[in-house]
Amino acid sequence: MAAAEPDSKPFFSLESYHVSEELGFILPDPLMPQLSSQFLQKHRELRLAHLALSMMTMGYMWQEGENNTVKMLPHNLAVPFWEVSQRLGLPPILTHADAVLANWRKKDPEGPFDMENLEVLVSLPGGDSTRGFFLVTLLVEMAAVPALRNIPTVINGVRCGDAETVARALEVISQSLQDMTDKLKLMQVYVEPSVFYGIMRIYLSGWKDNPCMPKGLVYEGVQAEPMEYSGGSAAQSSLLHCFDELLGVKHEAKSGAFLTRMRNYMPPAHKLLTQDISLQLSLKRFVQQQASERLNQAFQHCVTKLLALRSYHINVVSRFITVPAARARQLRNQSQELEGEMISRAPTALEERGTGGSGIMIFLKTVRDQTKGTLLPETSK
Repeated sequence: MAAAEPDSKPFFSLESYHVSEELGFILPDPLMPQLSSQFLQKHRELRLAHLALSMMTMGYMWQEGENNTVKMLPHNLAVPFWEVSQRLGLPPILTHADAVLANWRKKDPEGPFDMENLEVLVSLPGGDSTRGFFLVTLLVEMAAVPALRNIPTVINGVRCGDAETVARALEVISQSLQDMTDKLKLMQVYVEPSVFYGIMRIYLSGWKDNPCMPKGLVYEGVQAEPMEYSGGSAAQSSLLHCFDELLGVKHEAKSGAFLTRMRNYMPPAHKLLTQDISLQLSLKRFVQQQASERLNQAFQHCVTKLLALRSYHINVVSRFITVPAARARQLRNQSQELEGEMISRAPTALEERGTGGSGIMIFLKTVRDQTKGTLLPETSK
C-alpha cells in the first residue's frame, strides 16, 4: 500500500494569527514605542504630526484635572514631539496653528467651506462644543483671507504713492474685518459656555504662568530641567498681528510684551510676515499726508472695524469665561456641593487668566484701548 503523500501546507500555528503562546489574544507589551520623525519630509506632514502629538500631550497632561498634574512627559511622546517641533520651529505644546489652522477637513471636498461641511481631524473632550470652538475660529481665519490678499496691495500702493489703490485695498480689508466679527458671533450658536469652561478649557492650558504647574514640565529624554510653554491663545493667530502692524497699532509695554511672546507660537514664516509688515513705510503717516477723503475714510473704517472685532471678543470672553467663573465660585462657596453643575468641576487656577497665561480681561481691554488710539486725530474720541 502506497504511503500517504506528505501535506505540503505549512504547520498550523497561532503565531500567524497574532496570538501569543504565553498571553493568548492579549497584546504583549502594549506600550507605544518611541516614534521616529525621520520619514516626515514635507511641511504638511510635519504639521499634521505636530497636531497629533500635541493633542496626545494635552490629553495626557490634563486627564486628571488640575489637582493631579504630571511632572514629566514620557520619552516615547516627548522625544518625537520635540523633534517635530524643532523641525517646524514651533514649541512642543498645542498651539493655534495646530488646533485651528491644521485641524480641519471638508466632508464633501467639492462642497462649501462652512460649519455643515467641515469637520475637525482631532478633537478634545467637550463633544460638539469643542468641534464648534475650533471650527468657528477656523471660519474667522477664513473670513480674513481677502484682507490678507490686500495687504501687499496696500504696502506696494504706499511705496508708489497711489492713494486710490491703497484706499480700495483698505475698503476690502475693512469688509473682511466685519466678516470676521460676523463669523465670531457663531460662537454663541455652536459652543455651550458651561462645556467650554467646565470641560474643554483646561485641555488648552499650558505650563507657563499656570499656578497648578508652577515649575513647568520635564520632557523626558530631551532635557532634565522642566520647560515652560503657554497654552493655546487667540493671541497666537497671526491675523491681528498683521493688521496691527499694517495700521500702526502700538501696544503698551505689558500687553505688547505678551503679544510679542505669542509670536513664538506661530509658524516661523507667519511670524516673519508680521515682522516684515512692521518694517514697511507707515500707512498711517501716508494717509495723513494725502489729500484724499476716500483714503482717510477707508483707514478710519479699518481701525473702527478692528476695534469692533476686539470689543466683540471681549463680550465672547465674558460669556465663556468671566460669567462661568463667577458661577463656579458661587457654587464652591455654597455649603451644599452641586456636582450636577458642570462648571463646578472647572479648574480654579485659570479663573482670571486666559489659557495663554494672560490676565485676560485687563489684557483685552488694554489692547482694545490701544487700537482706539490709532484712529486719525479728527475723529478720535
